[in-house]
Amino acid sequence: MMVLGRIVAPFGVQGWLKIHPFGDDPASWRKMSHWWLADDPDAPDEAWVEYKLIACRPHGKGLVATLDGIPDRNAAEAIEGRYVGAPRAAMPATAQDEYYWGDLVGLAVVNEADEALGTVSGLLSTGAHDVLQIQDGDVERLVPFVAAYVLDVDLTARRIRVAWQKDW
Repeated sequence: MMVLGRIVAPFGVQGWLKIHPFGDDPASWRKMSHWWLADDPDAPDEAWVEYKLIACRPHGKGLVATLDGIPDRNAAEAIEGRYVGAPRAAMPATAQDEYYWGDLVGLAVVNEADEALGTVSGLLSTGAHDVLQIQDGDVERLVPFVAAYVLDVDLTARRIRVAWQKDW
């Protein structure tokens, strides 16, 4: 399951939800017919509950949405704090050189000299750009996810090649 965001509060009295998105294009989520909710972002797939998406729109830096089965504010309050996710197959297609964070986590990272730098353990959004968190044992490297440093992402080979030295 790919975790997309989190329900942060009810929005109004008609069951709308305020969503904090974890990605950079949450407006594309409205193309999905269903969202899945769970209390834990690492929950097994069978723990995620499917809801039909009725409506979704941008609101400030996040989204507001309404789901089938959440008819009023009380129902919205009952699911506050839950994570929003979707199976990879339900996600909208990405454009050329665009990636879902969930697709990058777990990829091996090597530099131009083919030295192993570690594995992507997560990403950070800094506002200016995203940053790869690369774990190599006890060493964590933070590499900006921009073209100047990320030379190639090969999802098939499960590898990212970067312009970054092992001792930086």
